Amino acid sequence: MTSPSQEFRLEPATFAELKGWKDDDPSSLFRAMRDCRTHIRSVKPYRTGHSGLTAEDLLALLDAAEGKEPRNAAEARAFFEEHCQPFFIRRGDGGSGFVTAFFEPEIEVSATADETYRYPFYRRPDDLIDLDDSNRPSILDASYMFGRLNDGVISAYPDRGEIDRGYLEGKGLEIAWAKSKVDIFFVHVQGAARLRYPDGRLGRITYAAKAGHPFSAVGRLLIDRGLLDRATISMQTIRDWLYAHPEEVDEVLAHNRSYIFFREADVSDETLGPIAAAKVPLVAGRSLAVDRLIHTFGFPFFIRSESLKHLDEGRPFARLMLALDTGSAIVGPARGDIFTGSGYDAGELAGIVRDDADFYIFIPKAAARRFG
Repeated sequence: MTSPSQEFRLEPATFAELKGWKDDDPSSLFRAMRDCRTHIRSVKPYRTGHSGLTAEDLLALLDAAEGKEPRNAAEARAFFEEHCQPFFIRRGDGGSGFVTAFFEPEIEVSATADETYRYPFYRRPDDLIDLDDSNRPSILDASYMFGRLNDGVISAYPDRGEIDRGYLEGKGLEIAWAKSKVDIFFVHVQGAARLRYPDGRLGRITYAAKAGHPFSAVGRLLIDRGLLDRATISMQTIRDWLYAHPEEVDEVLAHNRSYIFFREADVSDETLGPIAAAKVPLVAGRSLAVDRLIHTFGFPFFIRSESLKHLDEGRPFARLMLALDTGSAIVGPARGDIFTGSGYDAGELAGIVRDDADFYIFIPKAAARRFG
């Protein structure tokens, strides 16, 4: 059953109604749009979300952008004004949209385990299989997109607690080892990381699959227990609490049963973000994680938040972004996660983003006629 917060309608808007649009510079999106076009045409189209917008709809915009290199912000905005119609995303329950942010951490790791480096990042296990309506057992909720195949029987995969207690040990799945279980957990939340080895070598891991269990926020658990204040909670306060209470880390982290598996990825160009769910490099400050069950990757979203000001030197956040990623906690039509970049500074920016926001989706004009 669809909840009221997941129901929505698209209301036609004008560019003049988009507060902050005339000051935005979406020039950096054109490289990402070329990457999306290449993926759709050379690999496979993105899956269509419940919105009904398809990769074929998107190609009208991506084809028009091919070979374009805007000389300035005004020219970039004019391109979208020529080819798109903005629509306000109105939630069915009347609630506001909401944004958080994510980043690519840089973690100190070792290629081998020792007394210092004890906690592994795992590759996808062989007994983990993709699930859909054709093979998902009735005992698993429709949200389970992964499961365990053992002797021909499909069941739920072991969760975070079981894996942390050693379910995958001895299977040769370790990519690298980190110093802290807390660091591992936050990389799972972010979905990617740069790995800094003792010899200075830089590697990268990115999302490959997950165990399938739903995401449960440990921050909410700490609030419910009265251990952190809802008004001031952030990634930093959660991390500080976990480091200050090592005897409770295992129990608190196990509350989030979701577990992420990784694959090694290219980091030869350090200016490019990780390749995420849309299979193209993320663009710092311009990539948005969305609910992929609702939205189709590659579409532009204009996000406006009056309260989110620290990303733009005190000005309200107002940027055009591309939907290039998703996440277990990103649920609903007007829910997004902003990619702030890689490294410590990007993490400091991302950790305190929890803001109401207006969501507009830009639809190529031919497809826009279907939505009024």
